[in-house]
Amino acid sequence: MLNRLHAKLGDFWWYSLMLFCAGRAGDFLNAFVGLWLVPKYVNTAELGALKPLTDFATFLAIPVIAFANTFRNELSRLSIGKKFGQLKTLMRSVFTVTAIFLFIALVVSRFLLPMFLERIRIVEGSLGLVIRATSFVGAVAPIYSNAIQALKKFKAQSLISVASAPLRLIVMLITMPFRAVTGYFVGQASVPSFNIVASIFSLRKELSVPAESYWTREIIHRFARLFAIFAAMGIVDCVFSLVESTVLRQRLPDLDSAGYYMATRFSEIANFLSITFAFTIFPFAAEKHSSGDDVKPLIKKSLLANACFCFTLATLFFFFGRATLGLLPCGDQYASYWWSIPWLIGIAYLSSIVCIFVTTEFSANRFGFLKWYLPLNITYSGLLLLITGYGYYSKYIPHSWVLFLDAHNVRSLSTMLWWMTAISAIKATICLVAILKPNTTFPKKKVP
Repeated sequence: MLNRLHAKLGDFWWYSLMLFCAGRAGDFLNAFVGLWLVPKYVNTAELGALKPLTDFATFLAIPVIAFANTFRNELSRLSIGKKFGQLKTLMRSVFTVTAIFLFIALVVSRFLLPMFLERIRIVEGSLGLVIRATSFVGAVAPIYSNAIQALKKFKAQSLISVASAPLRLIVMLITMPFRAVTGYFVGQASVPSFNIVASIFSLRKELSVPAESYWTREIIHRFARLFAIFAAMGIVDCVFSLVESTVLRQRLPDLDSAGYYMATRFSEIANFLSITFAFTIFPFAAEKHSSGDDVKPLIKKSLLANACFCFTLATLFFFFGRATLGLLPCGDQYASYWWSIPWLIGIAYLSSIVCIFVTTEFSANRFGFLKWYLPLNITYSGLLLLITGYGYYSKYIPHSWVLFLDAHNVRSLSTMLWWMTAISAIKATICLVAILKPNTTFPKKKVP
């Protein structure tokens, strides 16, 4: 019966369904962590700091993340050609470069992390070491998950997803009573650590072949170009996210930033399907591109399915969001933020349009979208810093400008959500125009 269903749905939808179901298997445990365990141990004054701290750990790993994305594109090319000996050589090289980048990241964090923790009102203690460890394993894990993705080992990825949630819960239950924020990040680091070990076991067959010569002058030039592109995008994206989350923490009252955290525990459900599609679509889009097929129909169906999912979810929380928050042990103080849940789900859908579009462009090694993508993210980050940080330079600008900036400063969660909606809507609109515009972004299949 499962084989017949697989044949009827096709590989893309079958594997997307498999990954989606596997990801949902651990949702009860993840919900317990996000809605009960974390609010129980992390007080309101520190709860809003979890997101910017996570973004800072990602910021430290930018070079490795860029290298992992570059590796994913090369890996897709080698896996399509079944060149596993060259794949093994490439992975060995990646690990060497990764070690160098991570050493640099640790040195940089030694100077930047204390200042950042002071900004978001967090005492460092043992947290600094844990943040660095989280950055390390979080950066290395995508190298293995990208290999699984490119080789279409979706069954292995499903099993890894199912097992990671209980592991994270167990680690947090052990560590969070000692120091809540530190224990939270120890639990976060346990998931990529487990993913690395499980992925190595899953890839043992492909990596058991003898290593073959891989590096040539042409490949080095192509790799360097891709790395420069992914590094530029990684830096801009990370600054974008870091500025946004830091403003939410630093400029809003503690209760607003904590309310935002609680609302995102529910609104992030909207990302479940889009993340699955983005993970599954990459190797399929790469194959379609190599054969000259049009990938637009697959993108449109994915976006439509995700739109139905997000609309249903937003409707449920519009009517039942307040009651749902009120059911939580600490939910009474956050119930008034119910309205932000459907709003954030809408933002998540707009972001999913960009995510799926960018993923398919990457799969085809097309980077023209960066001409508008990078300037938009840089402008958004710059404007947020200009509006919220004018106190640092107010004595150097006219008083009328100070009054204008003060009037438009971010002092509430609703104001910040309008900022997030505006940038997401602009980027999503540009992506939709590119997708719907005929025979420009996605070429037709070549007829001999």
